[in-house]
Amino acid sequence: MFFYPLLPIFWAVSAKADLFQFDSISNVSTYYFNYIYCNIWEGECQQNQDDATQQVPTRDLWAAFPQDYISLLSQWYCSLGQCCESGDCRITNNITGLASDLQLKLHGQHLAQSVVLKAVQGFISNPESNKPLTLSFHGCSGTGKNFVTRIVADNLYRDGVKSECVRLFIAPFHFPHARLVDTYKGQLREAIRDMVLRCPQTLFIFDEAEKLHPGLIDAIKPYMDHYDNVDGVSYRRAVFLFLSNIGGTTVNDVALDFWHSGQNREDIGMEDLEHRLRAEAMDSQGGFAQSELMSGHLIDFFVPFLPLEYRHVKLCARDAYAAWGLEPDEGTLDEVAKAMLYTPKEERLFSAQGCKSIPQRINFFLP
Repeated sequence: MFFYPLLPIFWAVSAKADLFQFDSISNVSTYYFNYIYCNIWEGECQQNQDDATQQVPTRDLWAAFPQDYISLLSQWYCSLGQCCESGDCRITNNITGLASDLQLKLHGQHLAQSVVLKAVQGFISNPESNKPLTLSFHGCSGTGKNFVTRIVADNLYRDGVKSECVRLFIAPFHFPHARLVDTYKGQLREAIRDMVLRCPQTLFIFDEAEKLHPGLIDAIKPYMDHYDNVDGVSYRRAVFLFLSNIGGTTVNDVALDFWHSGQNREDIGMEDLEHRLRAEAMDSQGGFAQSELMSGHLIDFFVPFLPLEYRHVKLCARDAYAAWGLEPDEGTLDEVAKAMLYTPKEERLFSAQGCKSIPQRINFFLP
């Protein structure tokens, strides 16, 4: 079946051989690749008119083929990721899907839902942006920073975090030794430049960003600044996400204050947190705070991730069961939620682990 879509090509080669001067099988392959690319999918062709083996014939050749063959061949070619209406099949920019996933899959994070959606939607809809989009996610472990990152990648790219247009850096893993920071600088610059050259819209993720050496962040600061280009390359269509535990305690304190005062957590606004997160990030220990990224005000939004309550943990447990094709009852969900640790100890209000360890917890309750 794999070769059936190619039968028209081979038939054309034998039927029209007198039109072309093929010296080798490689010429046949090159010629027909150029032909398909230029005539069916209207790629930007750079034909060599002095070389008969590279010249592309007229469209009349394909007029003899049944339309079903052309459609089948087109589907096969596009299944390889080589063409689509958007111009690059790797990039989907599904804003509707992003909004839906943030609304339905992310629990207890009304601020992150709103800010991330507006920031990404605004950036995608503005091809003339004067700088890359730079977001900084802040909150305790398990509150959803990595989860939201995956949601963003899944909706902007066909292959999600596995896309050729997405690159993840984990500070302690990729840059573990301070003495090698100069080496890391060159490697990181080269990696970012190569990604941007290969993909018109790239996503760079820096996990545990507070552990990055300040010199390392400053080395890539020009790529996030208001420049038309850096060494001839434009980075304005890139997205940079920094994930950090900095500010987690501050976020928790604000949420606790709202709870003690009888206010709903949904009433917490960005005005209650963003300036405090920015100030704490500036004063914290580590390279993230000391870099020009902070002093240059290049981060577009500081996104707070609130601590999760018991009810949110139950929703996470429900989703985890559903991912395995199971439908637990309320009693089972309560058992999973009760097995988690909560803070403050006297109130057992916020999950100390968020939703991060729920899949492992569920294993204890499976038959």
